[in-house]
Amino acid sequence: MKLLIVRHGDPDYAIDSLTETGWIEAELLSQRLTRLDVKAFYCSPLGRARATAKPTLEKLGREAIICPWLREFAPKVVKPTKTGVAWDWLPQDWTVRDYFFHKDRWMEAPEFREAGVPEAYKWVCGELDALIARHGYRREGNLYRAENPNMDTIVLVCHFGLESVLLSHLLNCSPMIFWHGACAAPTSVTTLITEERREGIAYFRMGAFGDTSHLYAAGRQPSFSARFCEMYTNEDERHD
Repeated sequence: MKLLIVRHGDPDYAIDSLTETGWIEAELLSQRLTRLDVKAFYCSPLGRARATAKPTLEKLGREAIICPWLREFAPKVVKPTKTGVAWDWLPQDWTVRDYFFHKDRWMEAPEFREAGVPEAYKWVCGELDALIARHGYRREGNLYRAENPNMDTIVLVCHFGLESVLLSHLLNCSPMIFWHGACAAPTSVTTLITEERREGIAYFRMGAFGDTSHLYAAGRQPSFSARFCEMYTNEDERHD
């Protein structure tokens, strides 16, 4: 089975939709996704994700199943030097705590416990496992039991912070690694494929992260959204 995790297009957060650039990105994404044989589409309930999926679904005459757990992962956390969503820490604040790199112990952070992050994380991961089970693979420990092995393609349209949660669960690592060590550009596609090297035992392996080849094929650069300034003196790039 293939899981395609798609981040929404360049966002207009003020109206929870897409910018003009975001709509162009969504159209280019649709030219990629409509070539695939997709078993099912699942989408965040937020406007920017639904807008991103719209061109693809309209061309295919399909509908996406709207999943509340695919909305952005956004518990508000009071951190040492800034307050905000769980997945946005300053490097000097989180890298000094070794437990943040551990697949289970990262949730020990008192800031996370106070904000209900462990409960929110476990809810999302439980819903993800329930979806995967409906498609033939049941979670057992850190692996998946291939109860109905298949080569179906499943598309999830969501958000970067939430995508990082999904990846951390599927690949058994701390989400802090993805939240701060990776960046999925708008309309990027991350692909995970099951490998069943022994009968009945499957593990998801990431074949591509944050692929934006559909944008480059059209001569467009990915939007800067989700990144921060490459150099602090780059005044035209995003700062805190």
